[in-house]
Formats: sequence, structure tokens, C-alpha cells
Amino acid sequence: MSNASTICRGRFAPSPTGGLHLGSALVALIAWLSARSQSGSFVWRVEDIDGPRVVAGAVEQQMEEARWLGLDWDEGPDVGGAHAPYEQSLRSPHYEQALARLAEKRRLFPCAHSRKDLQELASAPHGTDRPPPYPKSLRPAVLDANWFEQYQTRENHDAALRFRVNDGRVTFHDAVYAEVVQNVSEEVGDFVLKRKDGVYAYQLAVVVDDLDMHITEVVRGADLLDSTARQIQLIQALTGVIPTYAHVPLLVNEAGEKLSKRDKSITISELRKAGIQPQAIVGWLAHLVGFLDRPSARTPSDLVTLFDWHRVHSDNIAVSSSVVEQIRQINA
Repeated sequence: MSNASTICRGRFAPSPTGGLHLGSALVALIAWLSARSQSGSFVWRVEDIDGPRVVAGAVEQQMEEARWLGLDWDEGPDVGGAHAPYEQSLRSPHYEQALARLAEKRRLFPCAHSRKDLQELASAPHGTDRPPPYPKSLRPAVLDANWFEQYQTRENHDAALRFRVNDGRVTFHDAVYAEVVQNVSEEVGDFVLKRKDGVYAYQLAVVVDDLDMHITEVVRGADLLDSTARQIQLIQALTGVIPTYAHVPLLVNEAGEKLSKRDKSITISELRKAGIQPQAIVGWLAHLVGFLDRPSARTPSDLVTLFDWHRVHSDNIAVSSSVVEQIRQINA
């Protein structure tokens, strides 16, 4: 996926809200395989910016489970690296610097409207699960030259910070979804980069982290495909290099819902307790995504030469309630 002249730098960036489940393990495996197939580097980053959701010990658990599966990384919170810290909770100065640059470029403004206010302002339904686009009419016509400095000195804020998006379509190539087009201005509008309560938004943190860590390839779940056009506009505003993207299919349950840590039977922890070997899990995931014609026990290293984005399809993958027995058969 990367340019031939660029050394690939991939990453896996889980939120430490519990141990790994099969869906996150699939993303980690594919991201690792893509980087290693290009003789690239792999970075482990911790997306712990939303403090109340963080589970104590989850960072260590996730890394231990990934290593048990056979994955490794060149940089991360446990091994260090030139781009530390690798925990978002320790990277606030980086986010503030980015906000200051955006304010200087007049791409940032304060917004005191709540989500409820914006819902009430919507004049028509928009047919999506996300909120209606932020109305351009709510952008401030004039801002004091030193408004951002004044904002930073306040202990309590009555406004969030929003990114002023550009008009027009954003087009990018995705390794799985091919050409993707979105008009951020019409579909999303100006979006929040820092909430009223001081929490940095995912869109800001992930972009700043990827730029600071020189990530050239972003591999993540298909549920984040919709965020990419926004992030590209933000990268451009920060004069950064846009990485290549690949959004891999989600594992869903029999009801079509994304697998999550609430689905206890398909966490790596529960599979280990059931006596499942890591090679069986890796081989089963590799078969699901199209790298193997049939499930068979493999290590991640066994699959590097088999890696090919053309084998990965965009349809979500349904996982039945008998998944444990399916994987157990690979052990036999």
C-alpha cells in the first residue's frame, strides 16, 4: 500500500476498555501482516484519551494477549521508541500545539451549542445515524485575534472547539473499499476537536498521533471508514502527509451487530481458558478474511508471504455462537 520509496510504518491503536476480542485481534493481525509483508515497522499505541472508559490493567492485558497470538511491535508503551509517549493520556501538549496551529490558520472556533441544541436546529431528517451537519450559519463571523490564548487560560470552558471544514468532496483510495468519496461539509459539517469538558476528540488525537509517529499506513475496522474524510481534511490543515488507508470487515454476531467485549465467549481471554491454542485462532481468522482456503493452525509469521489486500473483501463477517467449537476443531 505504501509508496515504494517509503518505509511502511503501521500501527495498532486499541482502547484499553478490556481485553482483546476476536474483532480487534483480526484488525491487529491484518495491520501487522501488512507492515511485515513490506518489511516495515509496527507501532502499538494506546487510545486511552477517554479516561472514564479505561479499565485498569487492560493495556497490559491487551499487549500480553497480542504477544500470545504471536504478534510483536517495534515501538510502544512497553518497549519505548523515538516517538514516545505512546499513550494518548500523556500526549496533551501535542494536541494543544495542533489546536494552536489550527487557530492561527483560522480553522478553529469555539462553539457553545450542545448536541441537543443542534438536533433541534435540524430542519429535516438526514437518513444517517450521525447527527445532522453542523450549520455554517453558526460559525462566528468575527473572532478576536487572541481568542484562543484567552480560551487556553480559562479553567472552565463553556464552549467546545470545532474544526472549520472546507467545501467540496474528499476522495481517497482504500485498500479494501477502493475509491471512497465524501463531502464533509454537506454530510458532517464543522466537527468537534475538543469537548467542553476538556476531552480531546478522537478525530484530533488520532490525526496528531499518526502524524507525530510518521505512520504511513492506517489499518482499522470498517466502522471507522466514515471518519477518514474528516481526518484527511485535518491532516491537510496541519500540512501533514496523508497515509494510505485500509478498513477491514467487521466481525458481527448472528444479529448482525459488531462483536464487542460484551460478547464474552469470543474474547481472547475466554478462548484461552477454553484451551484454544493461539495458532488455531490465528488460522481461523486468516481463513475468515481470505488468506487461507480452509482454517488450519498457523502463526502470524506463517502468513506474511500469503498477505494480499486483494483477498480481503469488504463484507462484514458473521460469527456464529458455535465459534469456540469451530476453532477447537482446528486444535484437533
